[in-house]
Amino acid sequence: MEDFRRTYLRLCKEGGVEPQESVVAQLQESRAAQGSRLDLSGQSLSIDTCSVLARTFQKDTIFTEVLLSDCMLSEEGAKVLLTGLFGNTTVKVLDLKGNNLRSTGAEVLGKLLARNKTLRRLVLEWNALGVWDEAFSLFCEGLASNSVLTELNLRNNQINHHGASELALALKRNTTLQVLDLRWNNIGLLGGRSLLEALQKNKSIVQLEMAGNNIPSDTLKALEQTTGQNSYIQSTLRESHCRSQVLSKEIQTLKEEKGRQFLSLMETIDRQREEMGRHSGSASIQIGQLQEALNERKSAVNALTAKLQMTEAALALSEQKNHNLGELLTRVKVEKEEQRERQSRERKQEHEDSAKREGRLLREIQNLTETNNQLVNKVEEMERRCKSQQQQIFELKQQLTNSTAELKLQLAQAEDRLEIEKRRSKQALQDMDGLRQKEVEHLNRHLEESERALQERIFKLEGQRIQLEEQEHVSSLEEKLRSARTCLQEVQLHCSQQKQTISELQAKNSQQSIEINAMRRRTEELQQELSGKDQEKVAEVNRVKVELQEQIGHLQAERTAQGGLKEKISALEREIKVLSSNHREALLDKESQMSSMLEKLRLKEAEIQRMREDEANRASYLQSAILTYVQGSPLGHYSSPKK
Repeated sequence: MEDFRRTYLRLCKEGGVEPQESVVAQLQESRAAQGSRLDLSGQSLSIDTCSVLARTFQKDTIFTEVLLSDCMLSEEGAKVLLTGLFGNTTVKVLDLKGNNLRSTGAEVLGKLLARNKTLRRLVLEWNALGVWDEAFSLFCEGLASNSVLTELNLRNNQINHHGASELALALKRNTTLQVLDLRWNNIGLLGGRSLLEALQKNKSIVQLEMAGNNIPSDTLKALEQTTGQNSYIQSTLRESHCRSQVLSKEIQTLKEEKGRQFLSLMETIDRQREEMGRHSGSASIQIGQLQEALNERKSAVNALTAKLQMTEAALALSEQKNHNLGELLTRVKVEKEEQRERQSRERKQEHEDSAKREGRLLREIQNLTETNNQLVNKVEEMERRCKSQQQQIFELKQQLTNSTAELKLQLAQAEDRLEIEKRRSKQALQDMDGLRQKEVEHLNRHLEESERALQERIFKLEGQRIQLEEQEHVSSLEEKLRSARTCLQEVQLHCSQQKQTISELQAKNSQQSIEINAMRRRTEELQQELSGKDQEKVAEVNRVKVELQEQIGHLQAERTAQGGLKEKISALEREIKVLSSNHREALLDKESQMSSMLEKLRLKEAEIQRMREDEANRASYLQSAILTYVQGSPLGHYSSPKK
């Protein structure tokens, strides 16, 4: 820490920059704390200070965490500071929260992710990286090419659906990022779908925060389900890795134990060779005893062989039961969703890898077996040489009893491990069965709800069609009735006016009847006027008839329009039928897809069964190796004398 502080002051002096007192004080506090964290949060860093810090970071320091939150970094200062971290190999955590980073900051961060090979956690909360689409796409390109970052915080960065699409493309290529925080952005429905599609290909994301993005609940549930599956896959990988390590350790332990036994055997043989010259008196007497002990040992070995065969038979019976349970599971699993298929492919790849590792382990075991056989041959040769030894029988008997007890203990431990593995496999099968039954019930409920929704929509459309027909018919009739009433009122008004005129003329005619002779010409003129008015009346009546005929034509046109509406309604009904048939076809397609998924699931179960058989074979190989070692050991030909 003192070196870093001195370097900072020296670079400030060389560049002619006045060192910031707050930064120096913070470096002093960090030096006093003797920590690996550089915390400059809340400090207002100038461009010159950022330049000096960048030059300092270009050299590897003791800092593994750099906290620069709320430092009011300018675009140029952020660019200079982040450029200094391109080649740094010590900083693993970088916090740039609340620095209002925009287009330039996004571009430099993309370059940092593309070049830096040690950064594990990056916090970019409360910035504005998603405002400029082009700059954010460069940031996403850097993220896609990064292979070390495991945690990224992009909370509240104004990321829209375009930025989410770019981020989805980056996640399809990135294979190391595990935690991603996208809360309180503006991703929306399209962005959520893009991220869901990306997560269906990305298997490393195990934690995804998406609150406050205006994403529908079904898409959020799908994202949570996908991340949960990824987490389950990662845990399965870790568990298989741990099991492989345990098996490797057990094999190494067996190797070491066999090496120690071989060394002890060689030491015993050396001691026997030394004592062979001193003890040669009672060889013939003890040869018979040795032969009897050998016969007893052979009987004990035969008993152990019978017990081992019984254990193998019990193991085969349990494997047959497991096989029957697997067949029962294949009959029960009727429906599966599309994501299970992808998970099956991943598991298949993992199981292939584990099968390869187990194959390598089996080859190593075979090599060890061959080495054991060679050692057995050597031991047999040594036994032929050692038959003439007499004094060592009591020591050999003691060693024989010890090795027998150890072998019995190892056999009991192997049986216990087999029982534990059986119970674990049964529990795993039960858990998988329950999970699949829940998923089948969930899918059935979803299908029933979708069918009910479609039926309700069809009923609503029928009701709306009937209401539209009734409203259009009633409105047309009311319009016709109003027009007919207005025409009738106009005709009645005109007739009343004509009647009134005639009555007035008759009154005048009655008054002038006294002066008829004198007023004859006037009367003729009036008659002519009356005849003209009659003609006008006839013309008016004809005009009214023409108007009525026009209205009748309008009514007929409206009737034809109603016929067109009925045709449209029938077309809509046909379209509804087509939609329902398409929905049925889609359901059939889904069923065919589900059947294919079930077939793939059956293949996966067969692969799992094969792996179980491989596990059983490996266990049998281990038992046979132990038995071979027992039979081939120089101590295996002797047993304790009968009391």
